[in-house]
Formats: sequence, structure tokens, C-alpha cells
Amino acid sequence: MSFVQADEPAVPQPEEDVEVPSFWRALGLPGLADVHVHFMPSWLMQRVWAHFDKAGPLVGREWPVRYRWSDDERVAYLRQLGVRQFSALSYAHRPGLATELNEWALEFARKTPGCLRSATFYPEEGVADYVTEALDSGAQVFKVHLQVGRYGTDNPLLDPVWGLLSEAGVPIVMHAGHVPIGNEHTGPDPFAALLARFPRLPVIVAHMGMPDYEPFLRMAEEYERVALDTTMAFTTFFEGIIPFPRELMPRLHALGLAGKVLLGSDFPNFPWAYADQVAGLARLDLDEDWLRAVCWHNSVALFGSPLDSVATAADR
Repeated sequence: MSFVQADEPAVPQPEEDVEVPSFWRALGLPGLADVHVHFMPSWLMQRVWAHFDKAGPLVGREWPVRYRWSDDERVAYLRQLGVRQFSALSYAHRPGLATELNEWALEFARKTPGCLRSATFYPEEGVADYVTEALDSGAQVFKVHLQVGRYGTDNPLLDPVWGLLSEAGVPIVMHAGHVPIGNEHTGPDPFAALLARFPRLPVIVAHMGMPDYEPFLRMAEEYERVALDTTMAFTTFFEGIIPFPRELMPRLHALGLAGKVLLGSDFPNFPWAYADQVAGLARLDLDEDWLRAVCWHNSVALFGSPLDSVATAADR
């Protein structure tokens, strides 16, 4: 007979990517659902990677993108990790780009089982028309990056879009926080002003809203359709510079069980192993029900089961 020591964690904390499947299997899950993954046209992804190469000093360290591979290689690697559901987030940073990105992302999802049909938008003439077109094409999630785009949510060109997405119930993964370098459009105050005008707007706040964890947590508690993703939060790197406040753990636990915290990673655009994102969640010691909800059930409740799309593709 073998015994498990009392201080040994019930759920393994993977140190290397090869150990990630042991994490979700220990929870009795069929895999992971990651709401914050990036796929985009090669020319744009190369520019994003070049930006990270130059921007490393802004976050206090070099930032070599760890998974700088082709689309096919990255999809295959996600499958090896057991990431059954993932997004293909891109974000328009100038006028005239969103339509092209949406066409690319929707086609990518069509041929990639488990990939959410993703889209984006930018404050420009005709934005409501192409957002409507994306919704008609089955878009399940949108991405906007207020920091990179350098525009405010109060731009009147976007008012019809907030209304459309509120009515459709299709969420936006929104980089609304100040990390790494904020501007006048980021932070909890502009976000709160948006929700005051559109209280039914479905938003998944990227990066837990870091560094302003508490105000964004509070808005997720107050607004029925506001949730948070874990992207980069709780990793060894960010816990070392912007630690999540311990006193907020009970509220984080309650939000996770209420369907309002979802696994996000920012794959492939980080220098650490994917394993550290899920290990960071396990290190919080918030019980297995919370981990199951965050790593799988909350995303499935919002977007449907990715296993259904995989089965449908296999039947073709």
C-alpha cells in the first residue's frame, strides 16, 4: 500500500509543457479551454513578434516569444497540450484593417476544429456594417486592444457596435488594463464609464485587468456579463512584479464558480512555458471545483463544447 504525503498537492503543478496533460487529467477534465490565444495573418504576427522583441525593456526584461512557430505547428502543439478550445484573436490597430483580419480569422476557424470564430473592430466608418457581417458569419468572440489601438470606448463610431454585441450576447476579449504601458483610454475608469452606458455588454477583461485587480473584479461582480481571463496573471513572472492580492482570493474563488473567470494564456506571445500559466492557477490553492470551472466549464458554458465541433469535423 502506498501513501500520499499530506503536503503533496492533489493536482499536479506542471513545470514543463509535457506535464500539462497530467494537470487536466487529474481534474477529470477532457482538456483545457483557452479563451486568449492569438492566430493572425503571418505578416501581422511577424510585426507583433518584432514589437515584443523591441518592447522587452518596457516590462523590465527581454521578451523572446517562446513559441515563434508556424500556424500549423502551433495548432499541433496546442493539441499536444490538450487545449481543446482556443481563440484566434487579432486586433485592428488602424482603419481599414479589421475586415481583412475578420475574413482571415473566420476562415482559419472554419478549417481548425476547436477554434472559436474570432473577429475584431476599430472605430471607423462602416464599423457597424462589418461587425454585423461577422456576426452573420458566426463570430463567437471579438478582440479589441485599447492600448495598442489608442482609442477610447467612448468614440461615438463604436456606440452602434456596443449595442449590436449587447443584443447578440457575443463577448469581447478587451485589453482594458494599464499593463504594460497605460494611456488615457485604459484602466478601470474608462471601462466603468462604458458599462454605465451599456450595462448588458458582454466583456471578458484580459489579464484580470492588471494591475488594477480589485476594480475590475468588482465590475465582474456587479455586471452580469462581465468576466475576466487569467492571461499572464498568476504566472511566476507577473506574481513577482504585480502579485494578485491575497485578500481578494475569496472573491476570485466566488467569481470562478459563478462562471466569470476563464483560462487565458496569450499563447504564443510570452517567454515562459505554457505550463506556468496553469501551474499558477494550481498554486492559488482555490480547490479543484474552481480549477475545473476556470480551465474548462466556464468557457464551455459560454461558447459550447469544442468536442462537438471536433466530432462534427471527423464526420465530414
